[in-house]
Amino acid sequence: MLENAGKLILRCLLGGLMLFHGVAKLTRGVVSIQLALTTQGWPDWMVYGVYMGELIAPLLLILGFYSRVAGFIIVINMACVFILVHSAQWMDLSKSGGWALELQAFYFFTGLIVCFLGPGRWAINQR
Repeated sequence: MLENAGKLILRCLLGGLMLFHGVAKLTRGVVSIQLALTTQGWPDWMVYGVYMGELIAPLLLILGFYSRVAGFIIVINMACVFILVHSAQWMDLSKSGGWALELQAFYFFTGLIVCFLGPGRWAINQR
């Protein structure tokens, strides 16, 4: 039972925190991300993946509906974020002494953990 509670908390934590980023993209737009994509030579249409990774996948996680897939989408989303935005910061420290990319790493690895563990019993489906 506690294992299922832990999985629920993990899903809601990852989904809830990532959802803030998605709502910000929805209200403010994704022009800066589109510019980063084109600067790196990636196709423009990939900007819509932001909505998948920061709106749809978090909602699926919170509901527990295809959580492994949603976790994987967040992993892919964060890998793109590392490459497009933070590639020069791999070895940087923040002003407080932590790793500069610890928030991004949190999203990446918690998404990976959900992929491996699954959603638990308290989910719409157990996939």
